Amino acid sequence: MTEPANQLLIVYDNYTMKKTLTPAWGFSCLISLPRYQLLFDTGGDPSILMQNMQELNVDFQKIDAVALSHVHGDHVGGLSGFLDERHDITVYLPKSFPGNFKEALRRLGTAVVETGGPQMIHPGVYTTGELGYGVKEQSLVLKTRRGLVIITGCAHPGIVEIVEHAIAVFKEKIYLLIGGFHLMGYSPSDLKKIAERLDALKVEKIAPCHCSGDETRAFFKEYYKDNYIACAAGLLLTIPDLEQ
Repeated sequence: MTEPANQLLIVYDNYTMKKTLTPAWGFSCLISLPRYQLLFDTGGDPSILMQNMQELNVDFQKIDAVALSHVHGDHVGGLSGFLDERHDITVYLPKSFPGNFKEALRRLGTAVVETGGPQMIHPGVYTTGELGYGVKEQSLVLKTRRGLVIITGCAHPGIVEIVEHAIAVFKEKIYLLIGGFHLMGYSPSDLKKIAERLDALKVEKIAPCHCSGDETRAFFKEYYKDNYIACAAGLLLTIPDLEQ
């Protein structure tokens, strides 16, 4: 029997691809592997998160763990709604998260794993560890047979810097870069420089969403052409098999 494909599902974003989903400022992505599911970020509103998950037929009882990119409310605000249903779960978060946030999770019976440097969450699934000097943030890295898939929450440490870090740590090319790029308000000349740097780093496919900005989406769509993926809530994307 053929195992189900590895998939990414955007659960929460400012835009939506389906009328039945509610768009809202924030980000959440479900990584589904044959025997493992990881929810990355939880959007900003618990009711919207849970409603969108129901509309997308996500069985939250099958989710094995949650990873949080950074402490901002548009990425952790929906967590309470999820924990109302599944408090007996593991949450991976940067060690710089406030102590009261971590203690509140532990009081619920939730296991908390604090990440500093890169580490494996599940075979083929890794965290970059927390990066940056202002807002500390972690991204996810999936090691696939066609290269790395990098999923960013908001990319506060810098989208190019995150890619450079992943390449230095995992020694592989980038197949897909997806998530919030934090490039709202950037000029066309700045976007061109960033695109050229990503191109030089051999980023094959790109899918900006959330805090990337409309101008960024339009620019990267033109720059990457067939390798640009429109990303919004409801996007279901099949990715290559993971390296184990």
